[in-house]
Amino acid sequence: MMVQVLRLALFGLVGMTVLYVLISVYSRSVRREKLEKQWDEGDGTGEREAFIREGMEAYRHSLRRKLIWGVYVVPVVAVSILIYVLNFG
Repeated sequence: MMVQVLRLALFGLVGMTVLYVLISVYSRSVRREKLEKQWDEGDGTGEREAFIREGMEAYRHSLRRKLIWGVYVVPVVAVSILIYVLNFG
């Protein structure tokens, strides 16, 4: 029984990791496209690559990037609550 639970947890972790990577790559590409369009429209100053690099550095510290970690947090919390309610509720 315990081996099955550990196997399910491992597959869940692998699945969440794949989902996290896909969402992260997509979000970065969307942000980069927006920065490129912004510079092309004349809103950016200086060299194009430097403008994009600075924008991506700001993205690294943004709330959106941190919210992507919800891919791990939400399922774990939901399963923990379900286990508690079904066993002790």
